[in-house]
Amino acid sequence: MDVAELNLILLADENERYEFKEAKNSFNQDRLVEYCVALANELGGRLVLGVTDSKPRCVIGSAACENIEDTKHRLLNALRMRVDVEAVLHPDGRVVVFSVPARPIGMPIHINGRYLMRSGESLVAMSADQLQKIFAE
Repeated sequence: MDVAELNLILLADENERYEFKEAKNSFNQDRLVEYCVALANELGGRLVLGVTDSKPRCVIGSAACENIEDTKHRLLNALRMRVDVEAVLHPDGRVVVFSVPARPIGMPIHINGRYLMRSGESLVAMSADQLQKIFAE
């Protein structure tokens, strides 16, 4: 991903498919997995670290996930699916972009038995009817 593509992503609204976090120094690894689970269950999306949460978004830089390959490996082990992780060197700082694929058809993703989805800016447990819809796909 180049800076121009990143700048387009920064114009997106935060919703079920896009999550933006400042994460200047670090980002909790358990929380990272949870966000990836929720994004996968929402049919994929992006988590972007190193930018302001609200619009107009500014790059502030992030030291989180310094070892990209290790981060990819940990996510693969936790989710059993590959998440693309890139560090983009923007003129205003380093930005880490997680591109999370959609879950397989009929198979919600969980972490420790918790099926997560987004609700506004929060992560919440999937409702029974939502799980049933996915299983019935």
